[in-house]
Amino acid sequence: MTPHNEAKLGDIAKTVIMAGDPLRVKYIAENFLEDYKLVNSVRGMYCYTGLFEGKRISVMAHGMGIPSMGIYSYELYHIYDVDTIIRVGSCGAFSEKLNLLDTILVDKSYTESNYAYTFDGVKCNIAYADEELNKKIEEVAQQENIEYVKGTVLCNECFDLYLPDKEAIQRRAPDGIDLIASEMEAFALFYNAKRENKKAACLLTVVDVPKEDKGMTTEERQTSLNNMIKLALKTAKLM
Repeated sequence: MTPHNEAKLGDIAKTVIMAGDPLRVKYIAENFLEDYKLVNSVRGMYCYTGLFEGKRISVMAHGMGIPSMGIYSYELYHIYDVDTIIRVGSCGAFSEKLNLLDTILVDKSYTESNYAYTFDGVKCNIAYADEELNKKIEEVAQQENIEYVKGTVLCNECFDLYLPDKEAIQRRAPDGIDLIASEMEAFALFYNAKRENKKAACLLTVVDVPKEDKGMTTEERQTSLNNMIKLALKTAKLM
């Protein structure tokens, strides 16, 4: 056990689906898993372990932001010996080509955070999803006829809708970095996976399209992301 997780060794499966919102994790367990059991509720960061189509899988909350994801993913990889984490989350669109409820498969995450430097003394601002895992996700998406957009996202330390100049980070991004959307956790997940020699991927659903003044209610965010959840679970079954 850790200060953040009361699960015992063996309670958490080798493959974990993570979401920021504990209620989204509860929703996934109740609607997609069989014979599930709550194995962690410390700080309200629920973790359930159960069966998806016969495969033992855990779903766990990671909270909001790089530090929170950094803690929970590190503990899963380093202490609970998890092999694979697939994050399912929401994001705000930067690209005008994205529409509400589009699914994004993240290939790399760019951040202005000093997470890597603080952790390892490494000046690193780009972290990559596992190529093999992403390939499996793409194969499952094709089989399940789930459309997706693959691209680079910003891992922001501030909620982008609250920024006075929402496009400033895009302007500051290095040449060749085409940011299609903004979220807040993927960099820490990818970085931790690499340093622990584990696998990580991130699927996102577009829930904010600011230029069109479109958005979703809290309840809609929680319950209407089923394509992304299904894609993550179907992939997790193969791991």
